[in-house]
Amino acid sequence: MKDNLQLGDDEFKQMLLILANPVTQKNHKDFKFLDYEMNEIADDIWAMPAYMADDDDFSFFFIITKIDSGETVVAFAEGQFDDQKFNLGNPVTTGQGLNTLYEQQPDRAKRVLKFLNDISKANEGEWRMIEAS
Repeated sequence: MKDNLQLGDDEFKQMLLILANPVTQKNHKDFKFLDYEMNEIADDIWAMPAYMADDDDFSFFFIITKIDSGETVVAFAEGQFDDQKFNLGNPVTTGQGLNTLYEQQPDRAKRVLKFLNDISKANEGEWRMIEAS
């Protein structure tokens, strides 16, 4: 593994941010990004825009959910319009999502990474490298 991973590095896609505590009705406003706040879109699945613009078809969302281990993770999914309905695509790891956003909107990706790093620095989350699939 490469030392000092950077946004956009291929290995960065294996990074996953594990939250110390799940997002709930009581704490979801603590995870506000810019003017956006978390919304529960299904039981224990929370979403919030990471990037959305009126003049851009590309949109990208934070997805907070529990995985099989019981841990709460930060993932990302692209917003998609299908037959006049808005849906979220398949979730990807934190790092892969940040790399995708970096390809489309580098400045926003850096801002999102800072937001996630601030969560980690506050001991509210921990970055982990996962096995490549």
